[in-house]
Amino acid sequence: MMQRDQCFRALARHVSDEVVVATYSSAVDWLALGERVLNYFSVGAMGLDSSHAPGLALGEPQRRVICLQGDGSLLMNLGSLVTIAAAAPKNLVHFVVQNGTYEANGSHPIPNTNVDFSAMARAAGYAHVHEFSELANFEQQAGHVLKQAGPVFATLHVERAKPLTYDYANLYDPARRVALKAALRDPA
Repeated sequence: MMQRDQCFRALARHVSDEVVVATYSSAVDWLALGERVLNYFSVGAMGLDSSHAPGLALGEPQRRVICLQGDGSLLMNLGSLVTIAAAAPKNLVHFVVQNGTYEANGSHPIPNTNVDFSAMARAAGYAHVHEFSELANFEQQAGHVLKQAGPVFATLHVERAKPLTYDYANLYDPARRVALKAALRDPA
């Protein structure tokens, strides 16, 4: 099985001018790979990353938007799958990191660790659905997944991680939002 940080390193090799939306543990691991103006961290709003990402995708149709969401976060906003499929943003790629826990809240187990998020996304109407549990396979396919017309959904089956330290002041820094807004208004 994979580790979330390994998956994100593999993904980062294919990311350049995409907006990346992440929350809590996914935000911490993504930020550990380096600062990017086009990061949008919705910390403090578990579940809303899958609402913010399609909003950004619809508002910025010329730019690919990547959502990095934990399974516990998606459980708090399952209806977003149907909303995303109905809006059908062609530029949205939605990754769900499935480790069976509400990791940001003490790694408490989610109610059913065998939830099939890929089946839910398929039933909701996502254009493409993928599932990965082996890092080598994900590394090989990540670029292809990012290039597909969306909405695209991919479940990343990962092991539970060691507890992370959350630097909320950094994640919440208003300067991040100001820089992102400026970059979206005036792309270089």
